[in-house]
Amino acid sequence: LSSDRIQQLNSMGFIWDPCDHSWSENFDQLCIFKDQHGHCNVSENDTQNKSLVGWVRMQKLFYRKNALSSDRIQQLNSIGFIWDPFDHTWNKHFNQ
Repeated sequence: LSSDRIQQLNSMGFIWDPCDHSWSENFDQLCIFKDQHGHCNVSENDTQNKSLVGWVRMQKLFYRKNALSSDRIQQLNSIGFIWDPFDHTWNKHFNQ
């Protein structure tokens, strides 16, 4: 594509990588959740955030399978994402 056409598509909000765009949107939703609740632990029982619950579950699964990029791990870590809530709770109580 010519740079003119790329510029035209960009000006229309064209999404070049739908998977990356979707990940970023979900990450933004998790940031909003954290701002509202003070943490990133979206409960499996949270009926208001069903899609976010599924997305968080998938990030943890990809992480355990070493299938999550280091950039995404870094982004999630930067907002205090807890990869294993049971381990986190145990360590928190152990250190008290």
